Amino acid sequence: MHVLVVEDDRALGAFLKKGLETEGHRVEWVEDGEAALVYSAEGRPDLILLDLGLPKRDGLEVLSELRARHDDAAVLVLTGRGDLQARVESLDMGADDCLLKPFSFIELTARCRALLRRRQQFADPVLRCDDLELHRVEHKVTRAGLTIGLTAKEFALLECLMLHRGECVSRSQLLQEVWQMREESGTNIVDVYINYLRRKVDAGGVRDVRRRLIQTVRGMGYRVSSPIQAVPAPEAPRQPSIPARIYA
Repeated sequence: MHVLVVEDDRALGAFLKKGLETEGHRVEWVEDGEAALVYSAEGRPDLILLDLGLPKRDGLEVLSELRARHDDAAVLVLTGRGDLQARVESLDMGADDCLLKPFSFIELTARCRALLRRRQQFADPVLRCDDLELHRVEHKVTRAGLTIGLTAKEFALLECLMLHRGECVSRSQLLQEVWQMREESGTNIVDVYINYLRRKVDAGGVRDVRRRLIQTVRGMGYRVSSPIQAVPAPEAPRQPSIPARIYA
């Protein structure tokens, strides 16, 4: 998931960036309202964590402009304003949810997941990556037009990875979203099911790393991404031609 954190409190901004990156997300952090609008237009984040008390452009102004230009990013407002009116106004202006400071990081990440799940319900029911297609309604998976038979858990795992296509999904996030388990459980079930998926999804190309769609991000987790492109070998340098000798 691609997240934009808009927070002028440097300690909190750094904490959120590091915590969300540890969860396997791609995170950018800006400290004022103008920078938020510029980055959201160029970076196209999936989720924006938006503080209301910002320099240059207030958080409510940022929210209003985002919705005026039909920006479809999910917006979770973070506010220290205790009055109910500020939260109600944020929701009326197009925020998807509000979280009152101080908050727990566990609650923040749970709300982020809930927001994205709600938005994904209205997305294209077919997820695609290269020649792999996952039909969410029909519970059908194909690669290069050939049907792949998956169990319910294998399907749920692949769906979670494809919803975050191109991004690393941590083992802890997969445990939470697919098995509703915490990392402290000490299970290796994620790695076991990744191997099951690879045998089915990457069958035939598993010995060639350039054809694998399910990739390991060492020390972080897993991702589904287009195959690594082969890099053509450099051409051997041409030997200088030696002119033939001419004998009288």
